[in-house]
Amino acid sequence: MTRKKVKLAYISNDSARKATFKKRKKGLMKKMSELSILCGIDACAILYSPYDSQFEVWPSPLGVQLVVARFKKMPKMEQSKKMVNQESFLKQRIAKGNEQLKQLGKDNRKKEITQVMFQSLTGKGLQTLNIIDLNDLVWMIDQNLKKINKMIESLNKKAQSLATAAAQLVIKNGGKMPEEKPTFDTMDAIQRQQWFVHLVNPNEQMAFAGDDMMLPFGDANQNPFWPDGFFP
Repeated sequence: MTRKKVKLAYISNDSARKATFKKRKKGLMKKMSELSILCGIDACAILYSPYDSQFEVWPSPLGVQLVVARFKKMPKMEQSKKMVNQESFLKQRIAKGNEQLKQLGKDNRKKEITQVMFQSLTGKGLQTLNIIDLNDLVWMIDQNLKKINKMIESLNKKAQSLATAAAQLVIKNGGKMPEEKPTFDTMDAIQRQQWFVHLVNPNEQMAFAGDDMMLPFGDANQNPFWPDGFFP
């Protein structure tokens, strides 16, 4: 059974807050001890709370003094290099969450446009697509064509390599070198894709800017014909 996720918010109930503090404090001390023993590092903890008249330290007052003295001997830049407070920690978490959300949006958009592309290959029309969807679709087709061309180029190189090896073998056995080397026919594969490119882009108005072209994604505040790129 999975443990229920705790909501990170201030506990308004006094008794519940006190019980949580004692439980968490015990767990913190245990984790500090484990970290120090397993990794062989110097660590300390100082806790102030309204439930105790004096502050608590770990592992001991002397141990805390040694760690703090070592910390103060470090240059100022080194002291604050990896130091965070609650505000900066939350900002980091929010930025990370936003980045993950953005990546999920990119992945979902790619899947959506890929599905539209395959549906159009089965004969489904593109009349319901807006200019942003068409831009994304053209980008996706272009990327797939580039992959196909790379595969064709790779197959051509392999065919030429095999032809050269075969010719050398024939020469070695006293035969004659073939006049033509077999190559993989690239034109048919490319021509089969042209009809679809011209279908969504008959006037070649939506040109590509090379490998660095960004696939646009809808934004009501941007130019409706060329909105900012959403995913590369």
